[in-house]
Amino acid sequence: MSTDTDIQPAAPTEAEVAAQVESTKSGTNEPLRLLAEDAEDLAIISAALQDAILRPADIVWERPARRLTLTLSRFCWECGGTRVMAAMQFGDVLAVKSRGLPRLPDTPLELLAIDFEEGEAPGGKVTLMFAGGGDLRAEVECLDAVVADLSDRWEARVAPTHLDGEDSET
Repeated sequence: MSTDTDIQPAAPTEAEVAAQVESTKSGTNEPLRLLAEDAEDLAIISAALQDAILRPADIVWERPARRLTLTLSRFCWECGGTRVMAAMQFGDVLAVKSRGLPRLPDTPLELLAIDFEEGEAPGGKVTLMFAGGGDLRAEVECLDAVVADLSDRWEARVAPTHLDGEDSET
């Protein structure tokens, strides 16, 4: 028997991703949907999620399902200073570890970048790096990540800046 939480949206096709990128460039501001199956794809997702804000409570690892899900407020660099609620999900996750992340569930975290270190093909380690030096590492059997916008956009109060190694928005 399946529940609503078991249903996963179909991953976008290569043509859908190309159309998404083109619509972003042309300014139509369609909701973002991206799929990553290699380090190059993940670099695109990393750029799209730079300066996203989340809390430790927004990070859910479902060990039996081997799924890691993060809900975050994404800064839309491509849309001129707006934010949108988005979700990122990794499949085929074998283990998750954190280093230097706050333990309080409502502490704001600012995502700076996501990196993939190849291991035994097609697996490896995905590292999410946060402002302040903390990181979250997921060991994956293979790289299988998807990002999707979930809400309408709203005007951001402050645009993130990266002056002197400091980030201004939390």
